[in-house]
Amino acid sequence: MVIAANQAFGLKGVAYALQISVIPEGHELQQIGAADVQPGQTLALGGGLVQVKAANLLQQHRFFEAHGGSEFGREHELAIGDEAGTAHGQFRLKKIGRTAYPAWRISCSIAARIFRGDSMAKAKTAFVCSDCGSDYAKWQGQCSDCGAWNTLSEIRLESGSRPSRGGARQGFAGELAPARRLADIDVADVQRIPTGMAELDRVLGGGLVPGSAILLGGNPGAGKSTLLLQASCNLARTMPALYVTGEESPQQVALRARRLGLPMDQLELMAETQVEAILTAMAQKKPRLLVVDSIQVVYSDALTSAPGSVSQVRDCAASLTRAAKEHGTVLLLVGHVTKDGNLAGPKVLEHMIDCSVLLESSDDQRFRTLRGQKNRFGAVNELGIFAMTEQGLREVRNPSAIFLERGEAASSGSAVMVLWEGTRPLLVEIQALVDDSPLGNPRRLAVGLEQNRLAMLLAVLHRHGGLQVGDQDVFANVVGGVRVMETSVDLALLLAIVSSFRDRPLPRDLVTFGEVGLSGEIRPVPSGQERLSEAVKHGFRRAIVPRGNAPKQAPEGMQVHAVASLAEALALEL
Repeated sequence: MVIAANQAFGLKGVAYALQISVIPEGHELQQIGAADVQPGQTLALGGGLVQVKAANLLQQHRFFEAHGGSEFGREHELAIGDEAGTAHGQFRLKKIGRTAYPAWRISCSIAARIFRGDSMAKAKTAFVCSDCGSDYAKWQGQCSDCGAWNTLSEIRLESGSRPSRGGARQGFAGELAPARRLADIDVADVQRIPTGMAELDRVLGGGLVPGSAILLGGNPGAGKSTLLLQASCNLARTMPALYVTGEESPQQVALRARRLGLPMDQLELMAETQVEAILTAMAQKKPRLLVVDSIQVVYSDALTSAPGSVSQVRDCAASLTRAAKEHGTVLLLVGHVTKDGNLAGPKVLEHMIDCSVLLESSDDQRFRTLRGQKNRFGAVNELGIFAMTEQGLREVRNPSAIFLERGEAASSGSAVMVLWEGTRPLLVEIQALVDDSPLGNPRRLAVGLEQNRLAMLLAVLHRHGGLQVGDQDVFANVVGGVRVMETSVDLALLLAIVSSFRDRPLPRDLVTFGEVGLSGEIRPVPSGQERLSEAVKHGFRRAIVPRGNAPKQAPEGMQVHAVASLAEALALEL
């Protein structure tokens, strides 16, 4: 008969398994069951010969390659060694009693630990920066690559000889496919899944892609859970969907869905934070959409670190992403952000996923901006606008009309610019205020703009525009809480500054865009024709654009002024 013991023995993660086979004399080997074996435990195995085999579960090293198994009589001791024969573990089997079915006692002792080659490789650790992902052999206070302090966390490195959970080692996408020629790969168009929210589909590049992993970040209270709950309830009517909540109770999620008036009869809800349990439910229910809220609270039993640590976030996200790609499931992960507004956790997390979007909000605005930071299936820096209402997040179909809400009377220091966000133009008002400074060091403050670029443009204005504002406080603000990432705002910002300094309002039907170089030249920007067409739709009749963006034929009803330098632009309107 056979008794298989998989109980782990050893120290500090070194695991052994004992397989004990009792062969009665004159009988063939028969399997009758399995049992766990503790050190010193007495087992009634019957008479006959006892065959002992051992294996290192952690490193998958077969200690008995040289021995091939040994047979024991009434009392025997076997020293288990590595390939060189050095003993580091001993197992003793001793016959007890004189009954017809004597017992065999198993004892285990660790004599020495050999770390040579792959036979008994020690579990290695490293320290990874949570901001930039750089790794170090030992802990240090400051990351040498990004300069951040106290961001290094210890992680445990897996040995290359460790077997995968599925037996044979698999690729990141779930399988090891043979190498093929690029021309032989099927490039048929993937059918995207619409979420029912046009602004969300725009940021994602046209909808959800099967097998993709999407990371949604945002400040607390921005509406991440609300947005995903709305999308999940809508998609659950046409496809199996599973919503895993780790921060809220099922009652809280159900109350929010009822308050928002969402369909609740099809979406499956699960409160779980263990990644193994989530993967098991995923394999059983086979959902086409899986939402995990949030990745910072999910943990794995295979790791000893606390949930939210670098190793837990990285390994849990990798396991979920691998399973999603293997089953063709859309994976939506919710991620926390730091006080600087960046996604919390290791930077390697952003490399694992296919799409990273950030939901931004301000304390005094009811509007939310959803910006794509990474997208393997669409445009980057795509912008979606939502309004937070009592019925949840509602998409804003015409965001330019919201950002252009101005007073009836014309005021100085205000200019309208045309941005290009992802795949569409967006009209935004920029305001500037220039005032005498009571301080010896005048203030320079930019909200929604890059602070250093404001200082650079003021130097260009002094050198090539003939306007000295060195003794003035300069404040710049983008109306509506929008963050401007491109350089097409340069010309509009300078015109607003000059307008405030001279207290001379710009025409209300004037729109402008263009990049300003250090030598005072006005450089062209992409998609100039589309920007002008969008401005015409909102009633603008005059435009100042770079000469490189001058259209061959101006849009109907608009007068376009093409300029090549900052001096030309200032002389034209001011």
